[in-house]
Amino acid sequence: MADDSGGLETIIVTAQKREEDLQKVPINVQVLTAQKISELHLTDFTDFAEYMPSVNFAASGQGSNGGPGFANITMRGIASDQNGNHSGPLPTVGVYLDEQPITTIGGTLDVPTYDVQRVEALSGPQGTLYGASSESGTIRIITNKPDMDAFSASYNIETNSVEHGGIGYSGHGMVNIPLEDNIAVRIVAWDEHDAGYIDNIHGTRTYPTSGVTIDNAALAKNNYNTVDKMGGRAALEIDLDDNWTITPMVMGQIENSNGVFAYDPTVGPLEVKHFFPEYVHDKWYQAALTVQGKISNLDVIYTGGYMDRAINSEADYTDYSFWYDTLYGYGAYITDNAGNVIDPSQYILGTDHFTKESHEFRISTPKDDRLRMVAGAFYERQTHDILQDYKINGISNNISIPGWPNTLWLTDQVRVDRDYAVFGELAYDILPNLTATGGVRLFEADNSLKGFFGLAAGYSSGTGISQCAVPPPNPTPLYSVPCQNLDARVKQNGETHKLNLTWHVDDDRMLYATYSTGFRPGGVNRRSNFAPYKSDTLTNYEVGWKTSWDNNLMRFNGAFYLENWKDFQFPFLGPNSLTIIANGGQAQVKGAEFDLTWLPADGLTLTGSGAYNDAHLTADYCGTFAGGVVVTSCPGTAQAPKGTQLPITPKWKLNATARYEFMVGNLNAHVQGSLVHQSGAWPDLRIAERTLLGQSRAYTMFDFATGVEQGNWTLELYVKNLTDERAQLGRYAECTPGVCGNETYILTSQPRTIGLTFGQKF
Repeated sequence: MADDSGGLETIIVTAQKREEDLQKVPINVQVLTAQKISELHLTDFTDFAEYMPSVNFAASGQGSNGGPGFANITMRGIASDQNGNHSGPLPTVGVYLDEQPITTIGGTLDVPTYDVQRVEALSGPQGTLYGASSESGTIRIITNKPDMDAFSASYNIETNSVEHGGIGYSGHGMVNIPLEDNIAVRIVAWDEHDAGYIDNIHGTRTYPTSGVTIDNAALAKNNYNTVDKMGGRAALEIDLDDNWTITPMVMGQIENSNGVFAYDPTVGPLEVKHFFPEYVHDKWYQAALTVQGKISNLDVIYTGGYMDRAINSEADYTDYSFWYDTLYGYGAYITDNAGNVIDPSQYILGTDHFTKESHEFRISTPKDDRLRMVAGAFYERQTHDILQDYKINGISNNISIPGWPNTLWLTDQVRVDRDYAVFGELAYDILPNLTATGGVRLFEADNSLKGFFGLAAGYSSGTGISQCAVPPPNPTPLYSVPCQNLDARVKQNGETHKLNLTWHVDDDRMLYATYSTGFRPGGVNRRSNFAPYKSDTLTNYEVGWKTSWDNNLMRFNGAFYLENWKDFQFPFLGPNSLTIIANGGQAQVKGAEFDLTWLPADGLTLTGSGAYNDAHLTADYCGTFAGGVVVTSCPGTAQAPKGTQLPITPKWKLNATARYEFMVGNLNAHVQGSLVHQSGAWPDLRIAERTLLGQSRAYTMFDFATGVEQGNWTLELYVKNLTDERAQLGRYAECTPGVCGNETYILTSQPRTIGLTFGQKF
């Protein structure tokens, strides 16, 4: 963390879409540099979240395995639920890979960390520059670009052993090749195997109505939740002349995960008892083009991207079958063609195809001008082709979806979200050390959802085929289903604002005050008897500081903030565990963030950061509806009364690291210890559901690393989760908690992991 002068290194960020010193940016930006990512062995988003106190993620339950690629990110306590359903609301946090948004409703892409330059977490509404789904913050993953100055290459290999689990390994490599004086290419590749640690133990389950007993002997397996991924990234940079550069890049990955990443405490620690195969095959690529240059004294940039993500999955859904049968006698309706009651066990086959196309054009005036500006236009279109096939083997044709044997419930839909915007920020130096900034973004959002969902007419008269606008035998030509019962679209427009006053007290200290707003577009509910949900908005009042002390040997940054969340979107599982979205009400967050870096002695670096978020309702959440519209007044009968803590986010989240570097003979050596802590968090907003699911308890984890390096090679031994803490990262049930909440799953941290890495640079 030290630079050549002995002080702390300067960290350059692009949070305001310009290259700037972190200490001069009037936003609370938490940064994980390439060095920090490597030192802490951060390999995925779960690791990032530990060391970014403002960032949390929600466990994904129904239809997924809770593994990589399914984290639903939240920031500063702006979270109402953990349901990342395909027909649910857009995220509240935008995620970018370089200049391109990669946010999807199903979860965040599992982007590898090798050869990543830095990760930036921008706290608070970023609506003016980043738009929709940056309501509470933005996360930016910045990759290393081609270098025309010199050839370079590196590789890193690792093996690790997981307590209570198996053996993992990984290999990464990079090569940077100048092809001409004005052309260079950078290629990165990786192959990783993550060991499993959840056991699918042998067992049986007996359904009360039919008396059928199922047995999972064929699927019982230790270390069930393995992950294998391989992929690569290639970027080309071409200087057309002294002013213009084009940079095309393509990145892709194939990731196969098995089993589930949560355990069932009614079965045992790190154990489940499941009866159908469970896997997620996740394949994606991201192609991007950036063109940047100058026209007169204006900096001009165009950036465009296209992402394609395809997921095939299978999930055990016998909890749904068992608990609906136990509580409501559901199994009596599951029969074969002869009318005999049969095994009601369900499983889900899923096929999800995402695309995201985005274009942004912006101009900016010189950053040293007294009056300076950033302005631009943005367009995005994202699609999600959704196929969720809920199957029961052997069911009668009468209760199967026509043309889909053994399918009790079918979801076959196309969702399209469109976003159009123009934006601008204007900054003016009132005095040499006092700057005022104002920003605005005008947007139009357009959400549509059409297709089919539901049950066969022989099973239900209230949903599915019985509600089709075009009944069988006249199928719509757009779908492979017998009819269409969903075709809805919502358009809306609005604006977000930002006002900021920044005072540079001196060269080492800065104070700022910000008023900013963020938004999240609304959308349609699949059930026609529920009204569309509208946009929710976040208003942020913030004061912060950026300071350096003791000749730049100490850096202390932080912020206090008050955020009001209006008409927040609350998705929940209603009848048949079908997602419904309502504008739940009002909430407020009172919080603070800080980060500290200190070089107290030669070779010793101390870092720490933390966040406190008091996120709570400021009005009752009723949870009831009249005419498909949410009821907002319910004295004494609220499902979550005023003052209820919002879910997902703990009140306290802290981390600290000490690293000491020293010489052993002619070797550069180091030892490092890290601590992460967070207080308890609730998985749901509603009091009854909290009672069923329980609270994730507070936890503290420790990591340790030591290693040596000489010349171009490095060898390191590390231990993550040294005390083998069973941290609870989330809790969920496989269907609506009122039914399946008796069997709550705990998404847990990876057990103690001991690893050895070796790397070289050329």
